[in-house]
Amino acid sequence: MIYLSEFYLPNAEDEEDFLYCEKRTCFNTFYPFMIFPELELEELVFEPVTIFYGGNGTGKSTLLNIIAETLKLKRNAVFNKSNFFNEYIKMCESVTVNKIPSESRIITSDDVFDYILDIRNLNNGIDFKREELFEEYTDSKYSDFKFKTMADLDRLKVVNKSRSKSQSKYVKSELMANVREYSNGESAFKYFTEKITENALYLLDEPENSLSPKRQIELTQYIQDSARFFNCQFIISTHSPFLLSMKNAKIYNLDEAPVTTSRWTELENVQTYFDFFEKRRDEFK
Repeated sequence: MIYLSEFYLPNAEDEEDFLYCEKRTCFNTFYPFMIFPELELEELVFEPVTIFYGGNGTGKSTLLNIIAETLKLKRNAVFNKSNFFNEYIKMCESVTVNKIPSESRIITSDDVFDYILDIRNLNNGIDFKREELFEEYTDSKYSDFKFKTMADLDRLKVVNKSRSKSQSKYVKSELMANVREYSNGESAFKYFTEKITENALYLLDEPENSLSPKRQIELTQYIQDSARFFNCQFIISTHSPFLLSMKNAKIYNLDEAPVTTSRWTELENVQTYFDFFEKRRDEFK
């Protein structure tokens, strides 16, 4: 499915007309102006899966945020805009084939990191509660409690429950689902599967962060299936060779000026991995 088909950035002449008018010369930064003219990047044409590839500072994340803000997509983490960001957005144009669904969103590494921190805080709360339950279990099981009035009913229930279960079963039955079963990588993967539903446009900023290679492969398959079977469109910035290898993905190589589309096997990052393992081929035998 394609929702966003084309996106147009301001050309170098339009940017210069805006930047060099006299009343703006007092500013020392014009971000995000003057990034993409150097790459000769003005037009983007999208497929069901489109990837922005490039080194740090090439503008991958900036490009995603420009698109997200232009389309007014949902986001969780706050985006630090410059003084000129909104002016830049006004100069951009988008072409949609289908209406952008309201569920569409941008997912950044900050979103995932904040989610993992929330899980950690929840785990800390569970640890504290667990210690309380250990004490409650011991006090109840070995107490000389005797039921006298209906006011003692709740206490009776606790005592009976503690005497009928082992300590571990008692604690588990009283705690909420054990969130600690999820590692950081598992929590990050879970975040993507919860946020990515059917029939929507998703912008993913370096989703490989916090994911092991195995989880990156699983996320790659999840994205492919979502695009193929569940009417989703993805625009992704990534260094991950696993995500870059997605079938039929269109890859914009921001390491090239002018920006070109490339096969994933041609990219420097992927070639670096290939050369590393090729030199050590004998060690795998």
